Amino acid sequence: MLTWNEYIKIFIAVLVIIDPFGAIPVFLGLTPNQSDKERRHTARIAAFATAIVLIVSCILGETVLKFFGISIASFRVAGGILLLFLGIAMMHARQSTSKHTPEEDKEAEGKESIAVVPMAIPMLAGPGAISTLIIYSQEVPGWSHKGILIGSCLAASLILWIAMLTAIPLSRWLGRTGINIATRVMGLILTAIAVEFIATGLGILFPGLL
Repeated sequence: MLTWNEYIKIFIAVLVIIDPFGAIPVFLGLTPNQSDKERRHTARIAAFATAIVLIVSCILGETVLKFFGISIASFRVAGGILLLFLGIAMMHARQSTSKHTPEEDKEAEGKESIAVVPMAIPMLAGPGAISTLIIYSQEVPGWSHKGILIGSCLAASLILWIAMLTAIPLSRWLGRTGINIATRVMGLILTAIAVEFIATGLGILFPGLL
């Protein structure tokens, strides 16, 4: 088992990748014609779908890696590079195209529900979040470790749900500048996590580097 400080770090990493504050403008942009009741329903479904995707990543991550014959060290480097691009995009206060693209946003305008696609997948529980959970799930074997990771996913999804429920007052209170500042800070944290992933993976793949 890891220490509680390390589990807090994992929870922060998951929360940063989901980026509840950064999701607020997109959520409001995709639900302009929805009533308050419909918007609450969309927020609930999006948060629930995000939690499901993250939990499945925790449980089945090892199986997926074994099926494709990918070592955790290689996956650390690949996941770290992906997170690095996400973090850099966030530090520039913009959404990475690995989360969603303008084409997906335009297509979503014609859908009755955007809660699962593109909100939950790929914007919130995108490749970065999935790869991070797979990497962390391999840190320690056993269901106790996975159980704490699942709890972290549920807690992060709950915060996401609250952020979307209060999207309108939060956007007015924080303003675009406040949301950008929060996104940049989260991007800096995510970039540091990405560098750690890459360094650890390279250290395992090339022991001589250390």
